[in-house]
Amino acid sequence: MAAAAAAAAGSGTPREEEASGGEAAAPQAQAPTSAPGARLSRLPLARVKALVKADPDVTLAGQEAIFILARAAELFVETIAKDAYCCAQQGKRKTLQRRDLDNAIEAVDEFAFLEGTLD
Repeated sequence: MAAAAAAAAGSGTPREEEASGGEAAAPQAQAPTSAPGARLSRLPLARVKALVKADPDVTLAGQEAIFILARAAELFVETIAKDAYCCAQQGKRKTLQRRDLDNAIEAVDEFAFLEGTLD
C-alpha cells in the first residue's frame, strides 16, 4: 500500500518506496553518486565547495547548499550562453565570440550586473 502511494506521489524509485516508518519520502535531489550513469550536477561539487570555502565570510556550507549553488551556476551559464548564441546567430555565425557575450549582457536586463566585467 505504501509502495503504491509512493509510486503515485513520485517517480516510484526504490529509494522513495523504502521510506522507513510509513513516512512519505519527500522528493529531494540526491548527490550525483546515487545513480552511476546519471549526474544531477554537471559541475564538480568538490570544486564548487572549494570556491564557497574560499569566501572568508562562509564558515559552514552544507552539501545541499553546495548542490543548489552548483545547479544555479549551471542554469546561469546555460542562460547567458543561449542568449549569446542568439547574438552570434544574428551575426550569421555559429561560434560564440566575446562580443556576443557583451551584446547579450547589454540586451538582457537580468545581466545588467555584469556590465563592464569583461573589460
